[in-house]
Amino acid sequence: MNPNLRLSLADYEKLDTFAYTLNSHRIREEIDSLRRNDEDSMFADVSTRSYYVNNGSFVWISRKGVDARADSLVACLQGVEEMGFSRTKFQLNQIEPDLQRIKTLDFDESDNRINKVAARLEYNLTKAFLRYAIGQKFGFINPASVFNHLDALDQDSDRKAYRTLFDLKIPHADRQFVELALHKVHVDSVGFFLRETAPSSNLYHTLLKLLHTPQADQLGRSRVLVNMERSRWRLPDVPQAHQKYVLVNIPSFHLQAVNGDEILNMRIAFGSFENKTPLMISQVKRMDINPQWIIPKSIVRKSILPQVGNSLYFHKHQYFVRHRRTGKLVPLHLVSRDMLLGGDYLVAQRGGEGNALGRIIFRFDNNLSIYLHDTSSRDVFGRSNRDVSHGCVRVEKPYDLAVFLLADKDERLLDKISYSMNADVSPLGIPKSELTEKMREVLDTLQRKRLIGQVEVKPRVPIFIFYFTLYPGQDGTIASYDDVYGYDPVIYKVLKNYI
Repeated sequence: MNPNLRLSLADYEKLDTFAYTLNSHRIREEIDSLRRNDEDSMFADVSTRSYYVNNGSFVWISRKGVDARADSLVACLQGVEEMGFSRTKFQLNQIEPDLQRIKTLDFDESDNRINKVAARLEYNLTKAFLRYAIGQKFGFINPASVFNHLDALDQDSDRKAYRTLFDLKIPHADRQFVELALHKVHVDSVGFFLRETAPSSNLYHTLLKLLHTPQADQLGRSRVLVNMERSRWRLPDVPQAHQKYVLVNIPSFHLQAVNGDEILNMRIAFGSFENKTPLMISQVKRMDINPQWIIPKSIVRKSILPQVGNSLYFHKHQYFVRHRRTGKLVPLHLVSRDMLLGGDYLVAQRGGEGNALGRIIFRFDNNLSIYLHDTSSRDVFGRSNRDVSHGCVRVEKPYDLAVFLLADKDERLLDKISYSMNADVSPLGIPKSELTEKMREVLDTLQRKRLIGQVEVKPRVPIFIFYFTLYPGQDGTIASYDDVYGYDPVIYKVLKNYI
């Protein structure tokens, strides 16, 4: 017979004891102790401590104990192992028994006194909730913060500066999001809110399935987890949103230009380990044929300064010096070291054969002057390792890419682009007084009406420069690539806080 049938008030009197009394002051004291001993340093952990140190109201505990909101959170947290994470890192090994103690009033006089259990639940539920919600919503690391503090630049000042390796503005967890998340708990929207935070990337779900197959062990579970993390980041745009786009996945050493079922593949060369190509998303807006190359100060200091006064060197490499503000050329015999070291003058290379940018450059807006372009060193595409540039991406088939980008394949325009990319235009722009007889002959043979210097790309074509060491090939099968910049361990080091 059920002993709980026909109970009277007298039967509950035995529960009206200190052992079953919730005391908000004692709970606060226990939370303060938990907070002081919590050494975890992720944003969710810092936010949890900050919330309670500022006397935030109880999120999960009330005078009635704990309600179904905690169950909703636990149901989500029980999926962290499927994501490759540890139950312990999300406090489940403590939350689940404490939740059972509250429900069954199973307390004792040691570490499981009612107020101590309530405090542990309150603190651990909040910490686990924020860890889960932030990680699923934005990723468990902030890539801009991590990667843009990776490569220190040489600076004369005491202030340390770093190379920008992640040139993308993406949403990340902040105090406002924490406030929103905790508000969702208060209004009993835990389950709905956490489902909203789940990653929507197709690649994420593909890798999640892969994680639980023998292939994951062959590829390396850490590699699968790292690329799952990359696919959690809330990028402002994705290739799958477009019919036509250009995709550069740096570890693959290849570019894909996609227009529906039409796919143009080509090899690329990109930034060296010391001059890594940054990750970015933009839109190709223009093609410049036979562009001039504005030589970076680092190259000027290293290679050109020692040659000041050597006009033959400047002529051989098609270099000239120009005043930045007026655009006037400086006669080579007047060029000094101080000019080149200062900010008023620049060194440039004339467009044409032998130019470091090749015969065409594909421009798109970004903060770092990174572009796709042709190259005068065509042999680079025969190498297996092609991380050789100062940051820009060199393309194997520049003319084919130009044709792909144009919406209107006008034959006359294509003829002009082809002619301009192959004609000898090196004498153009050289002052008449410096022209040799051979240069004059070249100028006389140029068909100037067929020359074109610039072509607008309309409509603009999205370009994605990504870094995935696991990524689907054309047939949808996940391909594995070498971690050329060593980014995988950087990400995995942070993920270990959850593994």
